[in-house]
Amino acid sequence: MADSRAESEPLLSRARGGSGRDCLEGSAACRSVRGGPGARSRRDLCFDQAAVFIEDAIQYRSINHRMDARSVWLYRLYYSNTCQWILSFTIFLILFLAFIETPSSLTSTADVRYRSAPWDPPCGLTESVEVLCLLVFVADVSVKSYLVGWAQFRMNLWLLAYLAVLVVSLMDWIVSLSLVCQEALDEPQDPRPGPPCPSAQPHPRWSLAVGAVRAHRHPTLLFMNLPPLRIRRLLRPFFLMQNSSMMKKTLKCIRSSLPEMASVLLLLGVHLCVFTMFGMLLFTGKEQGDGQDRERLMYFRNLPEALTSLLVLLTTANNPDVMTPAYSKNRAYAIFFIVFTLIGSLFLMNLLTAIIYNQFRGYLMKSFQTSLFRRRLGARAAYEVLSSMTAEGEAHRQEVGVRPQDFLQVLQKVQLDSSHKQAIVEKVHSYGGDLLPADEFQKLFNEFDKRVIKEPPPRPEYLSPFLKSAQFVFSHRYFDYLGNLIALGNLLSISVFLVVDADVLPEDRDDFILGILNCVFILYYLLELLLKVFALGLPGYLAYSRNVFDGLLTAVLLVLEISTLAVYRFPHPGWKPEMLGLLSLWDMARLVNMLVVFRFLRTIPSVKVPTGSDTSLRGGEPGQQGI
Repeated sequence: MADSRAESEPLLSRARGGSGRDCLEGSAACRSVRGGPGARSRRDLCFDQAAVFIEDAIQYRSINHRMDARSVWLYRLYYSNTCQWILSFTIFLILFLAFIETPSSLTSTADVRYRSAPWDPPCGLTESVEVLCLLVFVADVSVKSYLVGWAQFRMNLWLLAYLAVLVVSLMDWIVSLSLVCQEALDEPQDPRPGPPCPSAQPHPRWSLAVGAVRAHRHPTLLFMNLPPLRIRRLLRPFFLMQNSSMMKKTLKCIRSSLPEMASVLLLLGVHLCVFTMFGMLLFTGKEQGDGQDRERLMYFRNLPEALTSLLVLLTTANNPDVMTPAYSKNRAYAIFFIVFTLIGSLFLMNLLTAIIYNQFRGYLMKSFQTSLFRRRLGARAAYEVLSSMTAEGEAHRQEVGVRPQDFLQVLQKVQLDSSHKQAIVEKVHSYGGDLLPADEFQKLFNEFDKRVIKEPPPRPEYLSPFLKSAQFVFSHRYFDYLGNLIALGNLLSISVFLVVDADVLPEDRDDFILGILNCVFILYYLLELLLKVFALGLPGYLAYSRNVFDGLLTAVLLVLEISTLAVYRFPHPGWKPEMLGLLSLWDMARLVNMLVVFRFLRTIPSVKVPTGSDTSLRGGEPGQQGI
């Protein structure tokens, strides 16, 4: 296997990538950091190499890339958050162009009766944006090709396909610009002089023959009224697939699953063909004037329609559409559909689902093994680089390991969130000044997968016993349950009024009771917010995302309610004022009610089953690990 062969080879050898010379030079530089005028620069290079290997291990990336000083700088720049964000935004931008390019369907309504003409961008506008995106992709594939080396580039099918797609896209873009965005040919003028004769309209039966004769005389008529053909639009999804490791794994899994799925798909095809012929023999015949017979014969009129009907019956739940007309004619016809459903849906489709599940499950395990191997390989490479520096030291010449201070200095260069970095720093400090052996160095990388739960800020301290008791009550989880119960009551009140006033026009509704209830509930939401801030403190209140969500919606509801009272006054019986300002009273009430319903989503975190773990502990449980 390639993985076992790679593990048996030296980490910094020529076989590790397409730039073995650079790796050997980097390794030699790490072994000679003591003397010479460039000792500090060589030491910095070793630290940068170790940081790159650690980042590769964290992100499960391959270490088969150049490791000289310039390549390390370029590699870290390419995988920086800024460059990756620019690349992701470029992919989003080139995919978003489909919504505004001609022909575009981006309108306010999809109804063709009321749809206005879409915006037609001038020639060169979208093409300019597109060529900027393509230039970013050219830079992307150039950097990747340089970093992996020529040998790895020739074996990487994704990079080769990336380059081919870019070449085709750029050529198609040049063709579009040279034709001034008019890829479709216009209708040529008839060379015969004289005005056209409006009465000489050909018979529909002769239209095809006339068209063939005209096309023979003017071959360009074959391309008349064709839509613009832009091949690069069909290739745009490739940029998203090429940049997503999950999509690559999915496509690879589908490719490996096709041989096992082919046999079941063949059985499904035979099953459909056999029952299609049976259906045509059973349900076709001389059409009668009865509408029931016409409906029965409609699904098995010819081979394509019969095959389509059974395919839809096999994959969707359209049983009444296909089965009921035949069953209403003769009850014995139900045997045909029962046998078809038992064999197709309950046997073959379940067998296909089992094969797909088994293949994806097996590939998922292989993917986990590959990711774990890359993690250990990157950690080992970082250990080799740092231990080679320790071996040349004066104090630990006979010992093998990594100095903790060297690892901490490298850790400051690694792109990692502060919480995980702090946890690893505490773990390293627990070793004291001893050298880190290889097994302990590998164990440090387990901290990257652990879920770090931040401790909430300390609560305010009150001297009064009454305030302490109030703080305990309002910070208890039962107070949250009470808030959820009040929100449920608000939701039920809105539902009741929607049912009662379903047949009442908006201008005839009396919103007195609903307006009073909204005022009361919003005042309670405001009181709940203030009491939580009192109990937890403002930093503690903002430390929980559900509190931030709740507070923002409460503030918006309060502003809307104050605006409603300022414009339409306080609710009273027969409260049906005329429209004032931008929104009517009914529109304001609808907006408030929609926000109240949206606020009810705060109850979702309370519904999940408790795990029983103490969420105040740092690092979580040992089993709470992610990828």
